[in-house]
Amino acid sequence: MTAKILEIFHSIQGEGKYVGVPQVFVRFFECNMHCTWCDTPASIGDGKREYKELNLKDTCFQVNALYGNAHSVSITGGEPLLQKDFLKSFCPSLRREGKKIYLDSNGTLPDALKEIIKDIDIIAMDIKLPSSTKQKAFWAEHIEFLKIAARKEVFVKVVISLDTHKEDIIKAAKLVAGVDPEILFILQPNYLEMKKGIIEECLGHQKSCAKILKDARILPQVHKFMKLR
Repeated sequence: MTAKILEIFHSIQGEGKYVGVPQVFVRFFECNMHCTWCDTPASIGDGKREYKELNLKDTCFQVNALYGNAHSVSITGGEPLLQKDFLKSFCPSLRREGKKIYLDSNGTLPDALKEIIKDIDIIAMDIKLPSSTKQKAFWAEHIEFLKIAARKEVFVKVVISLDTHKEDIIKAAKLVAGVDPEILFILQPNYLEMKKGIIEECLGHQKSCAKILKDARILPQVHKFMKLR
């Protein structure tokens, strides 16, 4: 069995609850979404389709060679759950070696998550706000995904753009509160709009979310400021 992998590298986590920790990133190729602000366009299959077909042995070898002081292995993309059959072998192989698995997902494929959840340690789940992504809504999928993810450590990220509707953010916050109001909820400002007033927008949205959730934070993509992958 092989997987379509764009790259494997060592860096720090630049988003969410674990920002700043060293990780080995395994970036899987292709995505079922095409968000307008996607910051990894090479991974979603638009334009050039350049990736490597790696088998389980070679993928594990590359991860182990880079691991060093890493906190965990970030399974990211694209959308890694599109290759769940590979993950069903890859994740337990890494965990048998004592490595933690950090899944970064767009939160739209609950059935795939259900098949691999037992071998995941941490889940960074996106809620894709349709007014931000310019894609269809995935509310039902997000609810089901979060219910499954809540069996493990999970936090939620929502990307905020100048096009984001307050109604979408409130709906996302209530969705999370319906599962567990103590789940960390991160408002992530669109990096491309950092100089256009997006932080001020986030501050207003944070106040609204704080009425619904225990912990709503604003956190930008730190790796962008540090000029890291």
